[in-house]
Amino acid sequence: MKNTSNEYDTVIATCRALFINKMKDYGCAWRILRLPSLTDQIYIKAQRIRSLQENEVRKIDEDEAGEFIGIINYSIMALIQLELGVADQPDLEVAKATELYDAKIKLTKNLMEDKNHDYGEAWREMRVSSLTDLILQKLLRVKQIEDNKGKTLVSEGIDANYQDMINYSVFALILMGFGNK
Repeated sequence: MKNTSNEYDTVIATCRALFINKMKDYGCAWRILRLPSLTDQIYIKAQRIRSLQENEVRKIDEDEAGEFIGIINYSIMALIQLELGVADQPDLEVAKATELYDAKIKLTKNLMEDKNHDYGEAWREMRVSSLTDLILQKLLRVKQIEDNKGKTLVSEGIDANYQDMINYSVFALILMGFGNK
């Protein structure tokens, strides 16, 4: 699992750098987004990945990797929103946003390591398309929980679903060779 940890860190380093650079460009305008809006942004990215996987013709020169990175960063934003609530105006400096990003990733990576231990890295035998489908399934679950005002009877909460989407996206990027560059 040491290799997985290093590959995970390589993927997240790229995602984190993009997050920071976008914060420098745009500030934290994303802080005004309600959770359903963030969920919908992630859904658009997951649908785009699925479309790229199913269609031979591409009219826009973008690949799956960029969309998986988007899912990771939007999911982290959602986790931050869950903790802080929605703001009326951008209210975070780059340093504070990065600190929150790092804290959410640390928890999410710990979850991955625990699950990886229990599942024996079964994801390494999966197809990227299956990981995409799992992300879409998690998104539909989150949408249902959001429609239920965050209430669940026996299921994990929204935060666990966002963490799973992050980890599935990291796995997809690793399987695509992203962590080896």
